[in-house]
Amino acid sequence: MPLEALFRVHHPARHGALFFAPGEEALATKPVAISDRTFDSEVLKSGTPVLVDFWATWCPPCKMIAPMLEEIALEKDGKLKIAKLDADHNPDSVQKFGVMSLPTLILFKNGAEVSRVVGYRSKNQLVQQLEKAI
Repeated sequence: MPLEALFRVHHPARHGALFFAPGEEALATKPVAISDRTFDSEVLKSGTPVLVDFWATWCPPCKMIAPMLEEIALEKDGKLKIAKLDADHNPDSVQKFGVMSLPTLILFKNGAEVSRVVGYRSKNQLVQQLEKAI
């Protein structure tokens, strides 16, 4: 069995997108990398609420919030999907949803925006806002 069948394969040439071995699906316990191309299928058509993290590599608050989002993904496994969208490489989604500052976290439920957080927040603040909207 080839190694890529056992592990996720990261393709840096695809702007950090994650690709999975045949038969493997994205785990809900980890944030999933999305793009303009996959936004509709991964977020708007999802049967599970999706928190989209609009971020950039040059953004210090984005780097500070990332570990918290990983923890929340583990804690909310099955109840919430967390997706990460690199704002620099996906301008269509940034424009479509009026993202003006980073990080911006938008919670989508049944294909519609139900909550938005702009800027850094503590984990407790994020969880409280998510609990109200889920």
